[in-house]
Amino acid sequence: MIKTDVVIVGAGPCGLFQVFELGLLGIHAHVIEALPYAGGQCIQLYPDKPIYDIPAIPEISARGLIENLLAQIQPFAPEFHFEQRVIRIQPTSNGRFTLETDTGVLFDAGAVVIASGAGAIRPIQLRVDGIDQFKDQQLFYAVTDETRHRGKRLVVLGGGDSALDWVIRLQPDAESIVLIHRSDRFRAQTYAVQQMHDLCEAHQMQFLTGRVVDYMMAEEQLSGVKVMSQDGVIRQLELDHLLVFFGLSPDNGTLERWGVETERNQAKVDTERFMTSCPGIYAVGDGNWYPGKKKLILSGFHEAALAAFSIKAQLNPDEKVHLQYTTTSPALHKRLGVSPDLSDLW
Repeated sequence: MIKTDVVIVGAGPCGLFQVFELGLLGIHAHVIEALPYAGGQCIQLYPDKPIYDIPAIPEISARGLIENLLAQIQPFAPEFHFEQRVIRIQPTSNGRFTLETDTGVLFDAGAVVIASGAGAIRPIQLRVDGIDQFKDQQLFYAVTDETRHRGKRLVVLGGGDSALDWVIRLQPDAESIVLIHRSDRFRAQTYAVQQMHDLCEAHQMQFLTGRVVDYMMAEEQLSGVKVMSQDGVIRQLELDHLLVFFGLSPDNGTLERWGVETERNQAKVDTERFMTSCPGIYAVGDGNWYPGKKKLILSGFHEAALAAFSIKAQLNPDEKVHLQYTTTSPALHKRLGVSPDLSDLW
């Protein structure tokens, strides 16, 4: 049993910023994330696309935003539990919560923050019997280290933004790259599709319509795939790495099982504390709902700040919660590990 002040469910932008806001108030958090890394849908769906509506940052990539958030929360030493889903949240008689993940890890938390967006998300798998044995070795559902694919013969599956973006990004450093999609109609941005076709016309990559129906092995390694085209012909394609981008499978059905009232499959919250119908369980980001809700990252950041103050009051009911500013507060400077020169303020 891991005992902590707060458990945050979800390591996307709002979950990470929740760590920061809690840390400023002296509250420690553990973070549970279904994916094998932080970033949520930002990293999974559009890691290198620019974001323009983060205050005071004219332009930043999703990857850059997550990297900055991870750097920002370092002083508070959050503890991450990746590739785990919360399957049970149970209130206890002493006003705390017991949480259990699908790997059997148990938590004893004073409060819970749901920051899981559309729900625990996992990549949609390639349905070919036996191919999962190569997962994270030669079969990948996300790109976490681009250098790993340099100089490799790459085959990429998918027709959405992620597939097209990664094809374009990885092409310059790959030995060869082939994109396979079930048709010549894409769900990606028009400019990305055109760029892919331009690369094909320049003989810098190849595009095939069809679907992978089987794989080949050599010396216990994945050596290729068998692709069935629309005319029923099966072709063999050699490769070093297979990258699959079929999208994500969200699951927010667990909210009701946790005793949280929902609206449109999202947790209903009040806009003063961002608490759900279950006292002690909060929700921030795309996974919550209230009148006027806008699914924006900056809205989630605002929600995380107010939720943190409410959690502080809940965990320390006899302690008055004072609003302090990171610009001038020595207590916050100590928690952040900084020593600014404030002499010019006086």
